[in-house]
Amino acid sequence: MENTRLLEMRGIEKYFPGVKALQKVDFSLNSGEIHALMGENGAGKSTLIKVLTGVYGKDAGVIRLDGKEVQIHSPQDAQRLGISTVYQEITLCPNLTVAENMYIGRGNGAITNWKKMNESADRILKRMDIPARATQQLASCSIAVQQMVAIARAVDMECKVLILDEPTSSLDEQEVEKLFGLMRDLKELGVGIIFVTHFLDQVYEVCDKITVLRDGQLVGEYEIKDLPRVKLVAKMLGKEMDDLSDIKGETESYSGEDADEEVFEASKLVSNAGIKPFDFHIRKGEVNGFTGLLGSGRSECVRAIFGADRVLGGKVKMHGKPVKIKGPKQAMKNGIAYLPEDRKIDGIVGDLSVRENIILALQVMKGFFKPFTKAQAYAFADEYIKKLNIKTASADTPVKSLSGGNQQKVILARWLLMHPEYLILDEPTRGIDVGTKIDIQKLVLELASEGMSITFISSETDEMLRTCSRLVVMRDRKVVGELSGDDLTQSMIMSTIAGGE
Repeated sequence: MENTRLLEMRGIEKYFPGVKALQKVDFSLNSGEIHALMGENGAGKSTLIKVLTGVYGKDAGVIRLDGKEVQIHSPQDAQRLGISTVYQEITLCPNLTVAENMYIGRGNGAITNWKKMNESADRILKRMDIPARATQQLASCSIAVQQMVAIARAVDMECKVLILDEPTSSLDEQEVEKLFGLMRDLKELGVGIIFVTHFLDQVYEVCDKITVLRDGQLVGEYEIKDLPRVKLVAKMLGKEMDDLSDIKGETESYSGEDADEEVFEASKLVSNAGIKPFDFHIRKGEVNGFTGLLGSGRSECVRAIFGADRVLGGKVKMHGKPVKIKGPKQAMKNGIAYLPEDRKIDGIVGDLSVRENIILALQVMKGFFKPFTKAQAYAFADEYIKKLNIKTASADTPVKSLSGGNQQKVILARWLLMHPEYLILDEPTRGIDVGTKIDIQKLVLELASEGMSITFISSETDEMLRTCSRLVVMRDRKVVGELSGDDLTQSMIMSTIAGGE
């Protein structure tokens, strides 16, 4: 079908106290187009979407839909105009059925008959090839299916513009493919889709155009064929980059006399999370990692090491001496720190300030009845806000108002303040922009060069190859190999995962 101009945003401006979040930003979307909105954390993507969906009011600029200027003062206004959003965190009700989630909050009373509602929902699910039943409780569906139900709800509300905000961050490859199939079907029906993601490969697989924002300003709008990956990264970062691959070469390895010392050793370690007993060790100043497909047991291994899951068996040594680690507090006392995979659930405490989040672990070790003085707390926070370049208005800002990448840096600061001997990072760069990813990878190598031992886990294999000198390969919740030296390549990792022992 012929693409027509569906949405135009011209000269959009948005200010917060002391911050120009958007400065004269333009964005346009055609019908039947999948358009990626790209930029680092803090570039203005979320703010632009919140202006479009009525969460924020704009301070200047014009929004046109189908050529007519529209005023959007609330999410309800946006919905009435046919603008729907599906967020990274599913905003449905898991205790209700699929059909109830699809029709909840419809103000027109169109569906009051349960039988009709279920039949209508089943028709939509079938038409969109979503593997769920109308009467099924949403909680029994996988995250991917819940994501698709959220999209089905949006589409059924006669949406013209569909905004997908990081929809793939919790999905595996097959689920991503299914979602892309659904997006292509909607594109054929003339829906305009705004796709926000940090996965570059996915942008090039499914999108027609890319708009890049940086520091609240428009960098440009590009046809996908005219913007190779390296140029996209350069535009997002504001500097030319040949390749991201050689950050390892920029950092010296740890060369102390104790460089061969085993800081941590585990023998036949097993927890209640269903992993097979595994052996593991890490030397002083080494960066190693667990790799494998989603669900292979990577996270379960490091959770067992930290005592975050209940340890059922195995022996652990620190510096060659047996220790007992039955829980996180014992791990912390032994100099082990752990940045968990899910920063929202296991990491940040959203309502506390940046400062309170940074000093949290150290305060736990000290005891809550022995609080730090105000001066100490401010000194700790200021040191790490500066050291990690955390973008925040002040140390008193609630951490939930920071971008994802800056929240991740706050959790990292919390553990670095403990000066651990052994730091475990589980998906430290998930859902954050390319620039912050590189900052974290460089920091990991710098800390290792100073003698810290680090286990690094990432779903992105190239990121593991850039940072780790040794990889433990997992499949089906057991260790199936270990790679180092010349064997540390993408193809060897894949063949070890596929080939077994």
